[in-house]
Amino acid sequence: MEGVTVVSHPLVQHKLTLLRSKDTSTKSFRELLKEIGMLLCYEVTRDLPLADVEIETPLAKMKSPEISGKKLVFAPVLRAGVTFADGMLDLVPTARVAHIGLYREPETFTAVEYFFKAPSDLHERLVIVVSPVLATANLSVAAVDRLKERGANDIRVVSLIASPEGIERMRGIHPDVPVWLAAIDEGLDKNAFIVPGLGDAGDRAYGTR
Repeated sequence: MEGVTVVSHPLVQHKLTLLRSKDTSTKSFRELLKEIGMLLCYEVTRDLPLADVEIETPLAKMKSPEISGKKLVFAPVLRAGVTFADGMLDLVPTARVAHIGLYREPETFTAVEYFFKAPSDLHERLVIVVSPVLATANLSVAAVDRLKERGANDIRVVSLIASPEGIERMRGIHPDVPVWLAAIDEGLDKNAFIVPGLGDAGDRAYGTR
């Protein structure tokens, strides 16, 4: 599927299986979410530009590559997106963070915004939206909408799992925004949850249900 990358690395798939299990504890769920975030960060940043800089090792001077160009912004969708993004921040501690508070209205499934805070120079940065699931994709679409309104023009989305419907909606509305996933599931149930899925990521991460 154009613009969609499914990361099939064995560690990602193994940890995703543990996340899916209903027997996984709240503590373990958070830890796994953070670990998968770190692993997916490798993939979504694989093509970042490099430039040689001169350094001095204990033995000699040399030229060695470092990341150049745009700096990163991780934009987690609250709540579970924060833990997901924590793993990415462990790899890129200099990245800035935009927090996007959205929840899904339970009857219409539309996105309702309750908080947004982002760096002022989004137009100069690569922004990675971190959202655990793409079910209807309403939350991720709304997050990208808000980021674009604030000037972001280089955006990527990272999720654990997605439904085919969610991918179609995300790519249909924002075809310029590529998506990275660990899995594409069968579809949505009547409550717009992904099946087989992993349940409500926020509730499972923070023990609120």
